[in-house]
Amino acid sequence: MFRRQHFLTHRLLPLVLVGINIFASEAFAQKVRTEAYVYAPLTLSLAADQSVINACEGNAALVRLNAKATSPDGLPIRYRWTNDVGRIEGDGPAVTWDLAGAKPGSYKAFLEIDTGSGDRECQAFSSIAVLVKCPPPPPPVCFDVFINCPDRVEVDQPVTFSSALTGGSGNVAPVYNWTVSVGRIIEGQGTSSIKVDTTGLAGQTIKATLSMGGYGLDCSASCTVSFPVPLTCRKFDEFPDLARNDEKARLDNFAIELQNDPSSTAYVIIHPGQRGRSRQVQAHTTRIVDYLGNSRGFDARRIITLVGPSQPDLLVELWICPQGATPPRPACK
Repeated sequence: MFRRQHFLTHRLLPLVLVGINIFASEAFAQKVRTEAYVYAPLTLSLAADQSVINACEGNAALVRLNAKATSPDGLPIRYRWTNDVGRIEGDGPAVTWDLAGAKPGSYKAFLEIDTGSGDRECQAFSSIAVLVKCPPPPPPVCFDVFINCPDRVEVDQPVTFSSALTGGSGNVAPVYNWTVSVGRIIEGQGTSSIKVDTTGLAGQTIKATLSMGGYGLDCSASCTVSFPVPLTCRKFDEFPDLARNDEKARLDNFAIELQNDPSSTAYVIIHPGQRGRSRQVQAHTTRIVDYLGNSRGFDARRIITLVGPSQPDLLVELWICPQGATPPRPACK
């Protein structure tokens, strides 16, 4: 009996151990399958609010960068931004990239993120490019130049020309360069207003031109002023104490000339003789005015009589003065 049991033990024990091992292996495999870790990497994408900017000198050139990163495990994410040109302000998912003063070209900003676990598989990288342009500055635009001409001018008196500017490029300083066709600039060259000497320019025309420097363009304007021929009185005739008919003939010619210019004024200047009678001047004056008015129909209001300095013998001067002319002044002979 004992020998039979011992025989069975030796026969069955290996089978039992094999079964135990199989069961243990299946249990361990089941545990491994249950506890296996499925890895999910970080995700990262970058975006910029503009991909092309004008970053010429003096221009603001800010680009806003935004990172969209996710950690499937919910681990905290660290951001490390780098760039090759410019300056990045900020250290989180949203930063500002300042590219002011950058030369034209394409530049990149780089971002590295990690979860701080020390495992390289918990890192992600990305970059984004921005194109910097610097178009040439716009060409300068002329001022609108306006010259104020003097309203009234007087012969041989200085005249003033002034200018007014509107519009134009704000970054160009005006440079005033005046020229005149006749006369001489005596004040204000290089400024917005000049004074011109017009001595001897009676009957002529003066053209003032203002050219604005600093543009490389023809930015100019001009103004023209004419000076009238000065109005002067002219002596038509002079004669001594004549016979009545000879005097009438002289006065007839005088009246005809006056009628050619109805706006003119007749001046009759009588110089008394040094040996003449005291009433001689009055008698001649009355006789001449009566003849021009009554016989020739001339308006007496257009006749002005003057007494000149005495002469050796009586002398009569007949003058015609256009309207606005300076009256003659009796002078000694």
